[in-house]
Amino acid sequence: MTTIELRHVSFIYANTSKKVLNNVSLTFKSGQNIAIIGQNGAGKTTLVKQLNGLLIPTSGEVVIDGVSVCTRPTFEWAKQIGYVFQNPNDQLFLDSVRKEFMFGIKYLKLNNIEVEKRLANIANLTGLTDYLSEHPLDLTAVQKKFCTIGSVLMMDPNTIILDEPTGGQDFPGIQRLSKLLVQLQQQNKICLAVSHDMKFVSRNFERVIVMKQGEVLLDGSPADVFSNSEKLAEAAIVPPPIVNLSQRLGWQSKLLYPNDFIEEFKRHL
Repeated sequence: MTTIELRHVSFIYANTSKKVLNNVSLTFKSGQNIAIIGQNGAGKTTLVKQLNGLLIPTSGEVVIDGVSVCTRPTFEWAKQIGYVFQNPNDQLFLDSVRKEFMFGIKYLKLNNIEVEKRLANIANLTGLTDYLSEHPLDLTAVQKKFCTIGSVLMMDPNTIILDEPTGGQDFPGIQRLSKLLVQLQQQNKICLAVSHDMKFVSRNFERVIVMKQGEVLLDGSPADVFSNSEKLAEAAIVPPPIVNLSQRLGWQSKLLYPNDFIEEFKRHL
């Protein structure tokens, strides 16, 4: 059971005076799928980079299972907190998918049988079984994203952070991402995603955090968050299409899925 706590975290970048994070307190626990949404500059990526020591709070602290993040180097937290960058090209540096997958795991001192078993499983999850010998830069944008996801999953971290996971994805890629999120939750992982894709967020996450100017504006279920039109407008966030249409029709129900919309429509006939 992993517990991550942000305790009154504030952050100011060097040579500036503006707080990018302002007194943020949040708790994440094993088995949770959490999306963090907000406009550019809201502090979303800055927040998740606090979790593995990529950034250290100006004030407050991040505590993982009772240990303050600032007491250990980032490379140690990388074994527990996997981070998938928004741009795959920032993360790919070897000459084959296999090498990308195998780079970090060699430090875990696993036997060859376990390593090959894990490799086969992750390659299957990411759809890259037939591409292990390919150069990552020869992959499609969708495949590059899954290559970086796979390299993180090979380490079997307790927490996975996905920065804009649907960026550059096609429909099959988004379906694969959705399936992957379900499997990670079944494995009792913490999965955190920074996203601007409200449709994807509403359908794949049980908890949604809305940020504005470095502060948490909303924190709740997708139904509760996306039905709060006043707060969403304050954060300049447009809700998913079904929610938006329901609100424009004057319906009070918290609708997220097409089938629910159809049933509500029938009731209004």
